[in-house]
Amino acid sequence: MNILIDIGHPAHVHYYKNLAHILEQNGHKIIWTVKDLPSAINLLDKYGFNYIKLPKKSNNLTGKIFKQIEYDYLILKICKKYKINIAIGTSVSIAHVSKISKVKSIVFDDDDDEVQPLVTKFVNPFADYLLSPDALKGHRKRKDAIFYPGYHELAYLHPNRFTPDISVLDEVGLKENETYFIMRFNAFTAHHDVGIKGISLDQKNQLINILEPYGKIFITTEKEIEPEFKKYQLTISPEKMHSLLYYATMFIGDSQTMTSEAAMLGTPSLKLNSFAGKLSVPNELEQKYQLCYSFLPDEFDNMIEKIKELLNTPNLKQEFQQRRQKMLSDKIDVTAFMVWFVENYPESAKIMKENPEYQWRFR
Repeated sequence: MNILIDIGHPAHVHYYKNLAHILEQNGHKIIWTVKDLPSAINLLDKYGFNYIKLPKKSNNLTGKIFKQIEYDYLILKICKKYKINIAIGTSVSIAHVSKISKVKSIVFDDDDDEVQPLVTKFVNPFADYLLSPDALKGHRKRKDAIFYPGYHELAYLHPNRFTPDISVLDEVGLKENETYFIMRFNAFTAHHDVGIKGISLDQKNQLINILEPYGKIFITTEKEIEPEFKKYQLTISPEKMHSLLYYATMFIGDSQTMTSEAAMLGTPSLKLNSFAGKLSVPNELEQKYQLCYSFLPDEFDNMIEKIKELLNTPNLKQEFQQRRQKMLSDKIDVTAFMVWFVENYPESAKIMKENPEYQWRFR
């Protein structure tokens, strides 16, 4: 088959990379399309994928509307040129194109309908099939959505797909078992980020003052880093980030994705932003597995108290690794499931409708 994978966020590169490698090994042709996002393009280059670069995103609503028309047109042209059979992603374009062509669209989406009204209205209803983590059961307007016991991040962080590389510690000047903290600050420029608040400049300074006596601090950010934080800026290659997260003592930030990634790696994770408590996947990680903690912008003092509590918890990492193992025992190898679903489509969709328990074959 000829399969298109459309990337609209850097995390999508991680999510689909193992799927793409396996599909290529099995004889399928993969076409990547990516919006002009430097971090996503950097990852595609690092992983050795060829791709077609689309124009840059717009950050205002009117611009997004006109850009979307352009994206739809370009994706349709690419699908026709490469005779695409299946388009995969979380984008408006692949869902729209599938409605005006013979291309079938499979959308993998792990955000709640309530927090992404544009995707809920303009993507999910148009996709041939919508697949989501089962943490979102009851949070989908689309009644025929297919749910699986896993998370997007387990497509690349499940033990079957990821082995941490301890040499990354030496690269950033750390010794094994040395205490260190990773902080991540978001830009909040996506369509669903309007009005969303994260960690303020003053709060960043407070966090650094609390953490620095305990160990080194590394900061990674989507936007230009503040001059006073330059000395903490993390400069490792992005594909090594997950190994550094795995060995970290703690993660603190306002990023959705990296909070979940750190939690799934068994690293205590704390997040402060306006999405706290509103997303099913982080809520499950927090409430069912106690792998992370979420705080609203006006709950900064509560976040500080939790950080201090964790800093004084004996055997902190060992405790969180045990919690991680409990979570993993309840989940499947998401990449194995995705490969099966795509290669056997549309029969796979029929099987999942008639016998959802089939997915447990992919543990």
